[in-house]
Amino acid sequence: MTELIADKAFQERRVVPLSEVAEATGIHRATLSKMANQPGANIGTDIIDKLCGYFRCQPGDLLTYLEDGGD
Repeated sequence: MTELIADKAFQERRVVPLSEVAEATGIHRATLSKMANQPGANIGTDIIDKLCGYFRCQPGDLLTYLEDGGD
């Protein structure tokens, strides 16, 4: 997600704070911070949907598969 925020900031030539993303999407800022700072955080599909709408991207642009290391 941080890459998408950076891309948006570059394209619009301005700073895009998490608070702006939170306000535009209705996602709590703490949830966005958790996504940005904790790889593997459990995030619901409703949040992914809102972020895809905001960034005009696909889920794969937001998600990375992490193996859990145990079987």
